[in-house]
Amino acid sequence: MQFGRSYEEFEVGATYKHWPGKTVTEFDDHMFCLLTMNHHPLHLDSNYAGETTQFGKNVVVGNYVYSILLGMSVPDVSGKAIANLEIESLRHVAPTFHGDTLYGETRVLDKWESTSKDDRGVVHVETVGYNQDGKVVCLFRRKVMVPKDSYLTERGGEQPGRPVPQPDKNWPGPEAG
Repeated sequence: MQFGRSYEEFEVGATYKHWPGKTVTEFDDHMFCLLTMNHHPLHLDSNYAGETTQFGKNVVVGNYVYSILLGMSVPDVSGKAIANLEIESLRHVAPTFHGDTLYGETRVLDKWESTSKDDRGVVHVETVGYNQDGKVVCLFRRKVMVPKDSYLTERGGEQPGRPVPQPDKNWPGPEAG
C-alpha cells in the first residue's frame, strides 16, 4: 500500500479520492472540543443548540472536520512529506453534524522544484471534504514540501528508518523456517 508520494509521482490536475470515509460521532466531537478547550455550547450543549441556533442541533467543531480531512489525505498526499509549508486557505462552507460521514479528495493544483535544494519539491493541493450526501462542507489549500526519489534513495527507500527484525530466542529469523 502506498503511503504518500515523491515529487515525481505528483501530476498537476490529478485527483486522489481518500478512502475510507469517517463517520463523526458525538463522542468524537465532544472529546476533540474538550481536548482543545473549545467549550462553545454550539458544539457541546444540545439544549442550547436546539433552542437558540438556526441548526436546531449540535454542529461539529470546524477544526475537527479539517483535522479529519487533513488526516485522510496523508496516505495519498503528505505521507512522505518533509514539511507542511502553508495552509493557504481554509473554508467551512456547510455544517457537519453528529452522525455525518466525511469523505475527501485532493486535487494537485501545481508543483515546482525547490530552488534551494535539488532533492525536493513543493506541491500545491486543494482538498474538498463532503458528507454522505455529497454536500461540500470544507475546502482547504495547502503547500507541502515533498522528497524527490533521490532524497528517498539516500535515506533508505520507500520506508526510511524502518528497522529490521532481529533474531533472538523467541524468533530464530526467516531462514530458520
